[in-house]
Amino acid sequence: MLDALAVSGGVLITPMSTPATNPGAGRPPAPLAGRRIRAAVVGAGAIGRGSHFPALARLAEEGETEVVAAVDIDANSVESFCAEAGIPHAYTDLEQMLREQRPDLVTICTPPTLHRAQTVAALRAGAWVWCEKPPVPTLADFDAVEDEEGPAKGTPGGPYASIVFQHRFGSGTRHVRRLLAEQAMGRPLVAHCQTTWYRDTAYYAVPWRGRWATEGGGPAMGHGIHQMDLLLDLLGPWSEVKAMAGRLVHDVETEDVSTALVRFENGAMATVVNSVLSPDEVSRIRIDCERATVELTHLYGHSNDNWRVTPAPDVPGEEAAAWQNFGPDVPSSHLEQLRELVVSMRAGERPRASGTDGRTSLELITALYKSAFTDTTVRAGDIGPGDPYYTALHGGAPGWAPVAREEVSA
Repeated sequence: MLDALAVSGGVLITPMSTPATNPGAGRPPAPLAGRRIRAAVVGAGAIGRGSHFPALARLAEEGETEVVAAVDIDANSVESFCAEAGIPHAYTDLEQMLREQRPDLVTICTPPTLHRAQTVAALRAGAWVWCEKPPVPTLADFDAVEDEEGPAKGTPGGPYASIVFQHRFGSGTRHVRRLLAEQAMGRPLVAHCQTTWYRDTAYYAVPWRGRWATEGGGPAMGHGIHQMDLLLDLLGPWSEVKAMAGRLVHDVETEDVSTALVRFENGAMATVVNSVLSPDEVSRIRIDCERATVELTHLYGHSNDNWRVTPAPDVPGEEAAAWQNFGPDVPSSHLEQLRELVVSMRAGERPRASGTDGRTSLELITALYKSAFTDTTVRAGDIGPGDPYYTALHGGAPGWAPVAREEVSA
């Protein structure tokens, strides 16, 4: 059981109990055909209230789900959440909720240092998991979670743990992913991935922010992960990365800016910038292909209007028009990812953003940190058991690892 404390949205959250003691461990998942999926929300802060519950509620209106419980260590917070949202059962103990409500789906909206213990507890109780990003603090944690999924236990139909990467979903991403997969615009050659946001000193005055043990990482992990994940979803596997990181403004353990050069298996080369020092805030992905440039510019979410396709001068107008036709607008959202997750649950199939597909962005971020802190090029697959970066994103690097506090004797 984790022993760390963390604060999310003003709510103090601690691990609820030890997964190994879960009384529901090993129970077979209940058939989902012909009934609503029973869902529970863990974490009654802003993400749970403002993103996860509305998506679940919309699918409840369509007959797909029902929210049966919410969990938070703060009794007042979870009780007010349940009262406002019409959720029938409020809990302060995750294990008790899993035992009594036996949900099919648990959505996790707590700080990343709690994700592993809570995800494992839910999987052992037979529930599928939809967990906010960052998924877990380290590759070792991710692999431990995957070891608790259905296939590792002899049940290929689930349960599975999927990560919230909602920027992958929606009509714009779907259209561009198809164009790239079909190489309609030619081979992808050059790319740029940018998450340049602004966070002031008051933001980092909150004690848990900017610390490896509680936030998990700096802007590469906590802010830029969405755009990096989307870039990987569009371009496919990466092969090597060379990076730099710095603390240019804030008094934090982690970085406040990073840059990287990334090569992909298909030969494309990309630059990646993650910053919390940028007053003109933007999230951007640009991919230059042989016959066109495709660009996404937004901040926290995108619709068709945020995408632009610029054809090369010799591309016929009719062909360019087809590339620029994104169809009916379906914005990126938690709802769109949840829709697809529910389909996977009912089919008993591994969902997108889980397993290897969910691990790839965490592996790239881990490699980015290792490259920056060791001044080396890191290749995909290099970081595994025995590597210090497998179990800690700072890798114990001098100047970056937390400094142990010395005991002062009386």
